[in-house]
Amino acid sequence: MKEKLSTDQYQKIDKRLQRLEGQVRGVRRMINEGRNCQDILIQLSAVKGASHKIALQLMESYALECVNNPDNNQENAQAISNMVNMLGRIS
Repeated sequence: MKEKLSTDQYQKIDKRLQRLEGQVRGVRRMINEGRNCQDILIQLSAVKGASHKIALQLMESYALECVNNPDNNQENAQAISNMVNMLGRIS
């Protein structure tokens, strides 16, 4: 998908993914340290939110690129249908 993302979009998504990796490592550390479940669940909620935002950014890129400029073998209606299916998976 990198070839379909602008450099700016790629950098924003990559930065968010790096932050997400740090959050996941933090959750692992909390579990290893025996932190209380409430604190861990709060952090897991933050991980879920960060992951969802990344998915939404990718969905926006998909809509701008793939729906506006579908592949030769794909009609706009099919690209939109694919996008709706993907939205159902990330919600």
